[in-house]
Amino acid sequence: MKKRLALVDDDQNILTSVSLALESEGYEVDRYTDGEQALQGLSRRPADLAILDIKMPRMTGIELLEKLRAKSSMPVIFLTSKDDELDEALGLGLGADDYITKPFSQRLLLARIQAVLRRASASENPSTNTNIIRHGDLMLDAERHLVQWKDKDVKLTVTEFLLLHSLAARPGHVKNRDQLMDSAYGESVFLDDRTIDSHIKRLRRKFKAVDDSFDQIETLYGIGYRYKTEQQAD
Repeated sequence: MKKRLALVDDDQNILTSVSLALESEGYEVDRYTDGEQALQGLSRRPADLAILDIKMPRMTGIELLEKLRAKSSMPVIFLTSKDDELDEALGLGLGADDYITKPFSQRLLLARIQAVLRRASASENPSTNTNIIRHGDLMLDAERHLVQWKDKDVKLTVTEFLLLHSLAARPGHVKNRDQLMDSAYGESVFLDDRTIDSHIKRLRRKFKAVDDSFDQIETLYGIGYRYKTEQQAD
């Protein structure tokens, strides 16, 4: 059965080009030009995943997500602008699954949609998963994109999870920014180095919210990052 996606954006060019790309990949796509229209449409015709622009007339993406979360756990991906960091953080706090900064490649959006849908499916249908990484207090479930630290859940976006997985899969090994970029975004997607740095800061912040003493992700200035081994942590 085809997955149904809801695409919500007041930019007609994005609505048209993105929906055509998604439909060519076999998705059914419902288009909405603002949050109010989307809220009404989704109440009549639920979707498997929603892609929301943050800044829209009548109802912002943040406001729409808040109303959706009152009655649904449907996965949500935000489309944000470079100056939307505060709104972006609020949206993630309300339960968005990931975000992509405009302008974005359609290939990257497709990869994120697939990852979020896989995570949602795995969470709804737990299996005997052996693809789990454990290092000290860290538990990382690659199949369901779940992370725990000292038995407490750490809510990560898909991008943050992929960065952490890349580091934790080989503790003690240094990953430079290009390697981390490839692991989180795929090859041939070129971003400013500061994008990776910003994600690492968010990762640390989320772990520190669970445990203020967390310091497992180490910066090697001019080189990259690594996840400390227990010996290095000592």
